[in-house]
Amino acid sequence: MTLQSTDAMPMLQMKNLSKQFLLHLQNSTTLTVLQNFNLTLSQGECVRLSGPSGMGKSTILKLAYGNYRASSGEILVRDTEGQFVDMTQASARSVMHLRSHSMAYVSQFLRVIPRVAAIDIVAEPLLENGLDLVSREQAREEAAHWLSRLRIPESLWQLPPATFSGGEQQRINLARSFIKPRPLLLLDEPTASLDPVNTQTVIDMIVQARSKGIAILGIFHDDSVAQEVVSRTVSMLPLEAN
Repeated sequence: MTLQSTDAMPMLQMKNLSKQFLLHLQNSTTLTVLQNFNLTLSQGECVRLSGPSGMGKSTILKLAYGNYRASSGEILVRDTEGQFVDMTQASARSVMHLRSHSMAYVSQFLRVIPRVAAIDIVAEPLLENGLDLVSREQAREEAAHWLSRLRIPESLWQLPPATFSGGEQQRINLARSFIKPRPLLLLDEPTASLDPVNTQTVIDMIVQARSKGIAILGIFHDDSVAQEVVSRTVSMLPLEAN
């Protein structure tokens, strides 16, 4: 995979980023999972976070998306106006705006919405706050395209995905995140629950996203997948080794 040129526009910058957790059930012990971490992610790159479990890989994605609050440092996400917003200081409203316009996150688990059909879960990003001025019918048509591409049987489209298999829920998650292109994409094991055929489809989706200039930060434990999509790897080391 060809590396991006050095003049590609940065979409995400992490500077001296640290994260500690306070373990209330263990005598309020402080656990440091990330310390003075630095990263720049540019347009069209797919950067892999690599290393053993417990090195803070998923924590980095959750910090970037605003699910966790950093203990110190900066997380700069470029917005649609071309300005950087520091996620460590951003208001809840700013974070939601960035999530709607500027970044998407595929976690390992789908947050199931009770009684909402799978097709509507996938279509929902196109209808948030009327941002794209599409009708519900148009949004559902686009959702149907992504559900078909990811081989979700049409018989399941009108059902809530709470009872779907893990692989089906993962594909709903992927469809929901890819349906509305955003400049920054965070992927936490996007192919972990998928069979080889659907894994190849997701590889193609990631490669296509890169070709459009989308910046991707991800965790890929499958080396064969990483070889197809990754432009460079950032190795996470134990804190004492840094």
